[in-house]
Amino acid sequence: MSHNNMISVSADEALEKLKIGNKKYLQSKLGCGDISPEKRADTCQNGQHPYAIVITCSDSRVIPESVFSAGIGELFVIRVAGNVMDDHQLGSVEYAASHLGVKLIVVMGHNHCGAVDAAVNHDPDGYIKFITDEIRLAIGDEKDEEKACWLNVRHSISVIENSLAITKEEEHGLKVIGAVYRLEDGAVEFD
Repeated sequence: MSHNNMISVSADEALEKLKIGNKKYLQSKLGCGDISPEKRADTCQNGQHPYAIVITCSDSRVIPESVFSAGIGELFVIRVAGNVMDDHQLGSVEYAASHLGVKLIVVMGHNHCGAVDAAVNHDPDGYIKFITDEIRLAIGDEKDEEKACWLNVRHSISVIENSLAITKEEEHGLKVIGAVYRLEDGAVEFD
């Protein structure tokens, strides 16, 4: 799959679109991205051309398309509890960067994250342990929720940046940044 004929959005342009979209979201009562029948038909026929990859938590209160006032085909969203990275998430990032030409990767954590809280204050078992173990690796002995959240985001960024397939893309203008979404007011703070 080639992305030679698509319009390329630089990482900086993509970040600006996210910031503008978040400002719009802060004033919205309903989602405001384009989800029209025309947009659905267009993206079905002409494919997707997202301008950013967003890796975020599965928390039902964090809706990236709404947070950034984006519609169908604008964001390539990867969601997993605690916004942790493993080979599956890396494969998804690699696909969007290599085959769709996306230049900006955002790892977006959020405050009051249950997965971070579980890693800090509890010792879960079962499959949840795979997530909390990864978060513990990121945060060490940090007990402050805010600091732990940012450490977890930065750890996922590090995992992405250390992936050979993704590192090769840096010469093409690929940028990886962190962000934290605030549940109480909807604002996104970029690192």
